Amino acid sequence: MLRAPQPKKRCLSVSPKKILILAVVLAAVVAFFAFDLGRYFSLDFVKQSQAQFNALFAEHPVTVTLAYFAIYVAVTALSLPGAAIMTLAAGAGFGLVLGTIVVSFASTLGATLAMLVARYLLRDSIEARFGRRLADVNKGVEREGAFYLFTLRLIPAIPFFVLNLVMGLTRMKTRTFFWVSQVGMLAGTVAYVYAGTELAKIDSLGSILSPGLIGAFVLLGIFPLLARRIVDLVQRRKVFARWKDQRPATFDRNLIVIGAGAGGLVASYIAAAVKAKVTLVEAHKMGGDCLNFGCVPSKALIRTARLQHQIRHAERYGFTEATATFSFKQVMARIHQVIADIAPHDSIERYTSLGVDVRPGYATIVNPWTVEIRADDGSTSRLTTRNIVIAAGARPFVPPLPGLDDVGYVTSDTLWDSFAELDEMPRRIVVLGGGPIGCELSQALARLGARVQQVEMAPRIMMREDPEVSELARQALQADGVQVLVSHKALRCERDGDSRAIVVEHDGKEIRLEFDALIVAVGRSARLTGYGLEELGIPTSKTVDTNEYLQTLYPNIYAAGDVAGPYQFTHVAAHQAWYAAVNALFGDVKRFKADYSVIPWATFIDPEVARVGLNEQDAKDQGIAYDMVKYGLDDLDRAIADSEAHGFVKVLTVPGKDTILGVTIVGAHAGDLLAEYVLAMKHGLGMNKILGTIHTYPTWSEANKYAAGEWKRAHQPRRLLEWVRKYHDWKRS
Repeated sequence: MLRAPQPKKRCLSVSPKKILILAVVLAAVVAFFAFDLGRYFSLDFVKQSQAQFNALFAEHPVTVTLAYFAIYVAVTALSLPGAAIMTLAAGAGFGLVLGTIVVSFASTLGATLAMLVARYLLRDSIEARFGRRLADVNKGVEREGAFYLFTLRLIPAIPFFVLNLVMGLTRMKTRTFFWVSQVGMLAGTVAYVYAGTELAKIDSLGSILSPGLIGAFVLLGIFPLLARRIVDLVQRRKVFARWKDQRPATFDRNLIVIGAGAGGLVASYIAAAVKAKVTLVEAHKMGGDCLNFGCVPSKALIRTARLQHQIRHAERYGFTEATATFSFKQVMARIHQVIADIAPHDSIERYTSLGVDVRPGYATIVNPWTVEIRADDGSTSRLTTRNIVIAAGARPFVPPLPGLDDVGYVTSDTLWDSFAELDEMPRRIVVLGGGPIGCELSQALARLGARVQQVEMAPRIMMREDPEVSELARQALQADGVQVLVSHKALRCERDGDSRAIVVEHDGKEIRLEFDALIVAVGRSARLTGYGLEELGIPTSKTVDTNEYLQTLYPNIYAAGDVAGPYQFTHVAAHQAWYAAVNALFGDVKRFKADYSVIPWATFIDPEVARVGLNEQDAKDQGIAYDMVKYGLDDLDRAIADSEAHGFVKVLTVPGKDTILGVTIVGAHAGDLLAEYVLAMKHGLGMNKILGTIHTYPTWSEANKYAAGEWKRAHQPRRLLEWVRKYHDWKRS
C-alpha cells in the first residue's frame, strides 16, 4: 500500500497588515467564547431583558439603536453565532418597521465586511493552490454572479456566514455583493423580525400557539420555497419575453426529443412509459453513433482481430501450429451484419410499439414550444410541445490540416462504409490521434495485418490515464506491430500522383509518412448547428450550456448526451437522458440534479483499460490525498489458466478508511470487472464489503476480492494483532 505524497504548496509572503487583521479577528472570536458572551444571544436572555431594553430604548432611542446596529455588524462580520436571535430581538425591541431597517442594513454591512476580510486574508493563497478551478467559478460569477448569489441567499441549508466567506474568494464586485445581499436577505429579514414581534407577546404557555406566532413560523418555513418559485417565474418571464406572442394555448406533445441515439432513445422511452405524448425525431439512422459508427462496429472489428491474434499466437494455448486466412470484405460484411442484428433494438418499429411517435426527418426548433420537422421528401410539419430534449450527439472532429481534403481520409463515422467497399485491407494506414478511438482502431487493424503508424501530438497516448497505464497501452500496441509516434505534430498532407502522405514534426524535424488510408480520430465535437440553437440564442461553448438539471437557457428545453457533455459515453448519455426526461415531465413537482459522481469508462484495447472515479493523476492534480493498493493479475489463477496473466487492479481509497475514491483496471475483461466497483462507489460500499463478498472460483472477478485483500493487509490493526499473538502464545504455554 502506498500513500500519496501531499501536493506541494506555494509559499506566499504574509504582510504585517494581514497578520494584524488576523490577530484582531482571532482575538475577538476567542474573547467571545472565553467570556461566554454567547449567553447574551439566547432566547431566554432576550425574554428576561425585554422590559429593561424597552425602558432604555424609550429613554435613549438613537443611542440604543446605533449601539444595537454596531453590535449586529460586529457579530455578522466575525461570523459569530447569534445573528438569528438578534434579528428576533430586533422585532421584539424595535417593532416590525424599525427592526427590519436596522437588521437589514446591519446584516448586509456585516456580511460585506466578512466577505472583504476573507478576500483580503485568504483569496491569494486559495488562488495560488486552486487557481485553475477558481477560474471557472469566477467566469460564472462574472456572467451571472448577482443572480447566483441571490438564489443562494434563499437556501436555508447554506449558512449566511459560509456564503460570505466563500464569496470573498471570488472576483465578485463589492458593490454587487452588497446590493444583492441587501435585496436577497430582505424578505427573510422581514419574516424573522415579524417572528420577533410575536415572540415579544409570549407571556404564557398558551400564547405560544397564538395564530400570529404560528403564522410567523410558517412564513419562516415556506418563505425560501416561495421566494425560489418567484425567482424562477421572473427568470422564465425574462427568457420567454421575446416569444410570449408565439406561446400556444395548447400543446400537441408533452415532449419532443431531437436525436435517436442513446440519449434520445432513453428519453423518449421514459416519456412513453409514463404515458406522456412524445415524438422522437431522427435525421439519419436510429440508434445514433454508437450503433452505426462507434461502439458496436468497433467492438465487432476488435473481436475479429483478437481471434486472428489468438490464432497467430496459438502456441500459448498448446497448439504446435495454427493458421487462418480471412477475407477483409467478409470481415467488414460481418461488422455490418452485427449492426443489422442489433438494429431492431433501436428501430422505429420497436419504439412505435412502445408508444413513441417516431418521425424520420430534420428537426428545427422554431421557438421554445414549436419544432418543425422536414422529411426526406422535402415536406414539412410543425408540432407544439411543452418540453424539448436535445440529444443531437456529436461528430468526429476534423482538424484544419492543409491538404487533408486532397489526400482523402476517413473518420470513425465513415470508415465502416468506406472499408466495406474494399476487396483488400489498406496495406499502410496512418491513424491520427492517440485517444481511445485511435488506440482501438490502430491495434485491431494492425492485428489484421496492416502496417499502422499512430500519430499523437501529446507526449503519450491515452493522456487521461495514469502514465503507467499509457505506457502499458503503448507497449501492447507496439507488440502488435503499431508504430506509436508520440510528440509528433501533424503539419500538412501532401499528394504526388498516387502517393499520399502526412507530414509530421518531431524534435524540430519534419517526417513524411506515406499511407494508403488515413484515419482521423482526434476526438468528437458536439453537434451545435442546424437545428435552431443560434436563432433561439441558446448559449454554447464546446457543448450546449446547461445547468445541473440539464436545462438550457430556456427552462423547458433540455440537453442530454454528447451534445451536453461533459462526458462522451453512450452510458452517460442514457444516464443524462433519465434526468432530462424526468425533469422535463415532472420538474414542476420535483427536479433532480444530474449525478456525475460515479462515471465508469473503458478503452477496449488488449489488455482493456477501465476506470471509475479518480486515478492517481487526477488526485494529484486536484490535491486529494489517497492511499493506493495494487493487485497484479499475474497472480490470478484464472488469468494464468487463460494465458492472460498481465495487468493489474489499482484502487485509491481515503487515507485510513476503506472508502473508494477510484479504480483503474488494466487486463482482460477489465470493463466487466469494473462493474463491482461502480456498484460499491455508487452505494457507499467500501473495500471491506468487497472482501466479505463470495466470488466464484476460478473467475476473473476474484481479482477484485484479492485487491480488497491487499487493502486489508495494508490496514491491519498491528497493535491489536500483537496482543492476539501474545494471547495465542499464552494459550500454548
